[in-house]
Amino acid sequence: MFEIMLLAVAGFAAGVLNAVAGGGTFLSLPALIYVGVPPVSANATATLTALPGYISSAWAFRHDMEAEGRLRLRAILILAALGSIAGAILLIVTPSDMFLWIVPWLLLLATGMFALGPWLLSRLRQQQEQTAGPLVSAAVLLAVFVYGGYFNGGLGIMLLAAFGLLGYRNLHGMNGLKNVLSAMLSLVSALTFIMAGLIAWEQAAIMAASAALGGYVGAHQSRKITRTDLLRHFVTAVGLGMSVLFFLR
Repeated sequence: MFEIMLLAVAGFAAGVLNAVAGGGTFLSLPALIYVGVPPVSANATATLTALPGYISSAWAFRHDMEAEGRLRLRAILILAALGSIAGAILLIVTPSDMFLWIVPWLLLLATGMFALGPWLLSRLRQQQEQTAGPLVSAAVLLAVFVYGGYFNGGLGIMLLAAFGLLGYRNLHGMNGLKNVLSAMLSLVSALTFIMAGLIAWEQAAIMAASAALGGYVGAHQSRKITRTDLLRHFVTAVGLGMSVLFFLR
């Protein structure tokens, strides 16, 4: 009963966080590992449970999606599919003990990217216009896509940072493309994990249902939040705390 409550609460809180600020992985992944789901399976299950929120966000931003620079949208989507499959396969072949050793570093990286998000976005606005070539653009995006297929914590801000490095300037278009790519990466990765038999379905059902409810509540309450900086500090503290706990395991 305790495990069911823990998964439900973690899923709900992760749904709320993803709706208003991001960072739900900091709660969903540790909760799944805590209740006994093997680390690799826990990461795969966390990716699946986050998928409904990504899809709804992608649908909401579908009219804002815009590709800039030297790569066409079709090329970016193909790279996203290939990268997510490669990242998912990389996770599948990673031994559980090794992934458990990697987890705190991934959480720490995702926390750092989340904490630096506002600074990175302000830097993107200040940069002078410059566009990377097609090969550099493809290499940078493919690296981020592989990361997203392997572990999607902090994926959103990494995508925005990559877009900025490649010369993208339309923040609305960047945000729309980010949401669509996040949904696609999670969908392809989740399908790969399902075919590999990595999903803990019982835990996934509990967490997905509560995350969907949390996302709905968070989306409606987000307009009432005036101190988003405090919320970001809270999520950063949670991410750091979870990183420390996994380092001490």
